[in-house]
Amino acid sequence: MKKRLLAVLCILAMVFTTMAGCTSKDKALTENIIDDNYRTFYEVFVYSFFDSNGDGIGDLQGLTQKLDYIYDNDPSTSTDLGCNGIWLMPIMPSTTYHKYDVIDYMDIDTQYGSMADFDAFMAECQARDIHVLIDLVINHTSTEHEWFQQACDYLRTIGNAAPDEADCKYFGYYNFSTTKASGVWYQVPGTDWYYEAPFWSGMPDLNLYNENVRAEIEAITQFWFDKGVAGFRLDAAKEYQSGANQANVEILTWFNDMVKAQKEDAYIVAEVWFNDGSYDEYYASGIDSCFDFQFASQDGVIAQVLNGKADTGAVGYAKKCEKIQEQFGQYNPNYINAPFYANHDMGRSAGYYAGENSIAKTKMGHAMNLLMSGSAFLYYGEELGMKGAGKDENKRLGMMWYEDTNAEGMCDGPKDADSVKQKFDSLELQVQDETSVYNFVKQVLTVRNAFPAIARGQVEYIEEASNVQLGVMRKTYEKEEVILVFNLSAEDSVLDCAALADTLTIGGKSLSKVDPKATLYTGETLMSVEGDNITVPAYSVLVYEITNK
Repeated sequence: MKKRLLAVLCILAMVFTTMAGCTSKDKALTENIIDDNYRTFYEVFVYSFFDSNGDGIGDLQGLTQKLDYIYDNDPSTSTDLGCNGIWLMPIMPSTTYHKYDVIDYMDIDTQYGSMADFDAFMAECQARDIHVLIDLVINHTSTEHEWFQQACDYLRTIGNAAPDEADCKYFGYYNFSTTKASGVWYQVPGTDWYYEAPFWSGMPDLNLYNENVRAEIEAITQFWFDKGVAGFRLDAAKEYQSGANQANVEILTWFNDMVKAQKEDAYIVAEVWFNDGSYDEYYASGIDSCFDFQFASQDGVIAQVLNGKADTGAVGYAKKCEKIQEQFGQYNPNYINAPFYANHDMGRSAGYYAGENSIAKTKMGHAMNLLMSGSAFLYYGEELGMKGAGKDENKRLGMMWYEDTNAEGMCDGPKDADSVKQKFDSLELQVQDETSVYNFVKQVLTVRNAFPAIARGQVEYIEEASNVQLGVMRKTYEKEEVILVFNLSAEDSVLDCAALADTLTIGGKSLSKVDPKATLYTGETLMSVEGDNITVPAYSVLVYEITNK
């Protein structure tokens, strides 16, 4: 267990106070990172992150140069964001800018650099104790992949003869048919055969039941473990067998067992895109995490509550945080939830809010996500309040490091992206503004990293203290107890601690008799205590903690 002191300035006289833990008796927070798979992962689209060679495309050398921005693991600084994990979107050779059609699973796309660049990147991550996940796309390959090319060449040579995997094993790697079956099938040029490719003609589906394919995947995962990666993000896991959840669970069970035999502490998180939370049964596979789509996007719990579209308001958020434990835990008691707020396939979260309180809501959405239990995920640029919606290219714009779009290191982003009017400044300016979205997110991560129970704790929703405005929950982990009080409304709200004497206590004491260990404010009003009443400012979070040693 490593600890380092983070310098958290507490300035009470600011016109706008957003600093974490800024109350009259607060002290600087001490980072308390446990070396396990409960991490805060920063999702990076290398193409749009930081450019080291001036071609307008981000690359691995550029990302390596910016690692200290993400996490520096240096006790003497407080300048890093606080994300101690990185999820790399696909980095393997591909025909597309997004690189989800893989040509070679054991190489680096030349736009991003070389394998030597990746090795150097990994060495720097390991020096900072950053865990790295790579995007593993095994639902399909590129049509340019050697496996597919050889399979098609074979079909062109046999004419009307029956194919035999003994002659070409690659025929069995994909789903071929002599009839254009239901679904999306495309003709193999020069033959009467069709191949299945639901995503796009350039992405033929792999046959994940084929033992040779499984052996290839086993070699691929071992290759990347040998490179030092901590685990994998599995793309499109519910489409391995579209519409067949149980079949997908069986495939994931094989994958999980295979990977954990290679690396016992590997971390696996799967994209199982069901907004209603019906991915819970996928935990029966034994994988560590599924992305929690219930809370993400403009239609998810977080945005619905902040936009007043959820009848239950804040209480609904707190109650849901407790409910998902049973929902997921019944399938895998060792599950790790994977909360996220936006990703490369969704409109960015700053676009979810408009009007008078849009800035406060933008900030609070990040607090609601990053203070959830599990391994939280933050998409690059979200900490700046970047905007981008509509077509995919708009969601993957160049990281806003500087005001000058031509400054060294700035990326052009996808060439087909629209011009997107941004609401917030670049990092260059936000760093200097203590009320910025960036500084607020950084402060939330400071809090998350200081209290292990926030990520690992068993959640108890405190019903008597919660209402439409206030969501109150207790988290317990080993000997640590944390209470989080969220005001998710535009009005101050009062906690009557005398009326809650039997339910709202920390270490046996009323909250009104205990100073919070940290506070997160989006406006100028600070919390106050009068007798047994605590006034919780609009759009704020109070954090109480006690360790029973």
